[in-house]
Amino acid sequence: PEETVTSSFASFIYAVRPEHLSQTVRQRSKRMILDSLGVGLVGSTTHVFNIALQYCRLYSSVAVSSVYGKPGLKLSPTLAAFTNGVATHSMDFDDTWHPATHPSGAVLPALLAASQMLPPSTKPNGMDFLLAFNVGLEVQGRLMHFSTEAHNIPKRFHPPSVVGTMGSAAATAKLLALSTAQCTHALGIAASLAGAPMANAATQAKALHIGNATRLGFEAALLAARGMEANPLILDEIPGCSGFSAFYSVYQPKPLSTPSDHHEFLLEKQDIAFKRFPAHLGMHWVVDAALSVRNLFINYAGSFSPSLIRTIVLKIPVSKYINRPFPSSEHQARHSFQFNACSALLDGEVGLSSFTESSIHRQELRELLDKVVVEHPEDNVANFDKMYGEVALLLHSGDVLTGKCDTFYGHWRKPLSKESLLKKFRSNASHVLPEEKIETIITMVDNLENLSDSSQL
Repeated sequence: PEETVTSSFASFIYAVRPEHLSQTVRQRSKRMILDSLGVGLVGSTTHVFNIALQYCRLYSSVAVSSVYGKPGLKLSPTLAAFTNGVATHSMDFDDTWHPATHPSGAVLPALLAASQMLPPSTKPNGMDFLLAFNVGLEVQGRLMHFSTEAHNIPKRFHPPSVVGTMGSAAATAKLLALSTAQCTHALGIAASLAGAPMANAATQAKALHIGNATRLGFEAALLAARGMEANPLILDEIPGCSGFSAFYSVYQPKPLSTPSDHHEFLLEKQDIAFKRFPAHLGMHWVVDAALSVRNLFINYAGSFSPSLIRTIVLKIPVSKYINRPFPSSEHQARHSFQFNACSALLDGEVGLSSFTESSIHRQELRELLDKVVVEHPEDNVANFDKMYGEVALLLHSGDVLTGKCDTFYGHWRKPLSKESLLKKFRSNASHVLPEEKIETIITMVDNLENLSDSSQL
């Protein structure tokens, strides 16, 4: 492949040798090393070093927090949060909000781990847990409204790695009952731990974005609880000095009003999208459009016969990282308009098995992908609230069949029914849990407000 800046860095790191260093470089670098050693030694006497040391010693304590799908296995709290966050986003199957982010995965694992971490005398009850969760959602939603850039499919930072880290910090701070000053510093610390590039979408590393968001936000709250301080103006717009604005090209912060009897959470005004199959949210538009035109094709021809199709035209918004003509891996396939449309046409559905290696590399699927042409209509914007998916089949006979979707089933404008959501949960949970435990979880969550100890979750 053509060399990139990143690959050139990697090549340099791999190939550089001591003999490449000039005498001047060696002398100057040794001076730097000596100075740095001295600075580090005196720094070990400071308060901030002791805070960091106290925090790191948590890892030597007994593991107390559970891991998804691993009965009997427990980790230290923040590592459990990290692991469970990675699990949440490992298949791109988690919920999506608007402006675009994956809000739950960045908050829930931290709260679960923190609940188990707290001593018996201070265990939060179900209502405490529910409130902390909503605090985490609210903070994420408000931060996303600071920039119009956040309303569109992202190009630079993966949103949950930014706002999710802040939401995790806020939620954990609430659960740990931190003071106002400590909450301020938790947000400031979290901002220094946030951010991941979109270039790692469609790779295994993307799941780390959620794992890190929930873990690092948790860590920010723990550090703040132990006295760590940060810029108290981290969310403000400070001329000449970026705080949280570093993540947005246009940044217009607005205050969050003090809660009152009439406070309205953003979740009340903006529902969540739940995915019916494990792929990037944008795929759900083209899959529903493809299923629609597939039905038309079967009515037209009696069965689905790819040989009758000359060209498949996809009308989709411009978004480079999900425009992948020939994905070669599971994670690329989850981020490919072309793959998901053709899988739906070929199989009449998209599900867990669609992203196995054998499914991805099928010859009949490759033949369909070869027929795909992509168009980007000006009215089809890269925005989860405004975009649409259209799939047109141009047949050898000259006929054209078209399916279009502007609101897929599961979108916040067309929410999943309770039955559909329960079906999805039971199907997913059944891979690791017996039926009786699945039903216990459903009942416990349904009655969360009455749960005396949220660590039971």
